[in-house]
Amino acid sequence: MAKATLAEKLHQRQIHSPNPILYGILYGVIKILNLKVKPSFTFKARPGEEKGAFLMISNHASRVEYQFVEPACWPRRLNYVVGYNEFFRFPLNVVLNLMQVIPKKNFTPDIYAVKQMLRVRDQGGAICLMPEGMSSITGMAQPVMIGSGKLVKKLGIPVYYTKLSGAYLTYPKHCLDERPGRIEVVVDKMFTPDELKTMSSEEIEERMNCLLAHDDYIWNKRAQVKFKGRGEMAKNLDTLLYLCPKCGAMHQMECSRNVMKCLACGNIVEMDECYNIKAVGDDSVCPELVTDWTLMERRKAAEDVKAPDFSFSEHVKIGKLPDYKLLKHVDTSVICGEGTLTLDHSGLHFAGKKDGADFSFHMASSEVPTFGMCTDITRFYTFVDGEFVEFFPDSRDVLRWDHLTEEMHRFHGGKWQDTEYRHI
Repeated sequence: MAKATLAEKLHQRQIHSPNPILYGILYGVIKILNLKVKPSFTFKARPGEEKGAFLMISNHASRVEYQFVEPACWPRRLNYVVGYNEFFRFPLNVVLNLMQVIPKKNFTPDIYAVKQMLRVRDQGGAICLMPEGMSSITGMAQPVMIGSGKLVKKLGIPVYYTKLSGAYLTYPKHCLDERPGRIEVVVDKMFTPDELKTMSSEEIEERMNCLLAHDDYIWNKRAQVKFKGRGEMAKNLDTLLYLCPKCGAMHQMECSRNVMKCLACGNIVEMDECYNIKAVGDDSVCPELVTDWTLMERRKAAEDVKAPDFSFSEHVKIGKLPDYKLLKHVDTSVICGEGTLTLDHSGLHFAGKKDGADFSFHMASSEVPTFGMCTDITRFYTFVDGEFVEFFPDSRDVLRWDHLTEEMHRFHGGKWQDTEYRHI
């Protein structure tokens, strides 16, 4: 009999409530980790007092939401829903399996994940879901993913939520440094079962988007909390802020310590430990907030994809998930090929090599609402025919790929449209 692959073993699991002893140990570890960032909690509702099954959701502001969501629900034990690809990394794989975490293929339908959530519900358990599907790239919440309202309605159980402020600024996406400052957590109820019965899926998603909307930069414009950047607040900031606000040059921002400079026109921008940005010198300009800058980049992408002959191509390396041996260190996939990735009005295309053989695919824009990013803004992934494919572009333009792909999806009437909500 052939040895089962990691993927086969993963889909053979039947999820149940986490072991109380192991979960208690995890909670002790969380309390130790939180000594450094000291989150504060405001309880408008108490999910930990819920006797039966319930769903906890949160804005996905950082890479470590469990540190803030679990204390909000204690002593209830949560079955978290986590990205499928994370189960292929050691030692994370061990923790996720022990904690009865549910794997979910992000941004694509996943029947196995839904079945396991229903299984937990039927056992009277508590499920934790981040409906944005991925930790925030820019510090601003994205709309909930396609089908979120339908899933919540199908579960039909009480829904609570946490709203995190300061978590992104503590664990920014463009830089993997930890920058302690302040994290605020508001805990409240979102839906009762009776409300879910009478609401449409669209109405459910509307309320979710409204209540989860957040922008850490708007929050800290008021709060002015200092985050410990150790004199490197601009580290890798060019992967996030790739478009010069003065001359419009792409990928010409050079970062050093707390400063970014455009190599094309000399525009200089400085960031302080409150994440405030300002132009340096009489001839320099910059938006008021970092998220204003990223919204400027998105508007540029939205205009670009309207051109009838629009096409964006780049040479990339591609990675796949391992069959038998877990990934280690910071690896998120095994490099297995290379080729040209192209986005145009017919969709997303790849042509090249994989495992030494010719490999290509084509996906309509309706199938690719966005990309996932496992760690920082240096690589991105999607699922092709249910299989994980990660892309490593030659240039530092991952966010540009993300913006163009999302706006192409929306331009062609894709279901995942933007919302007017930014910060509430």
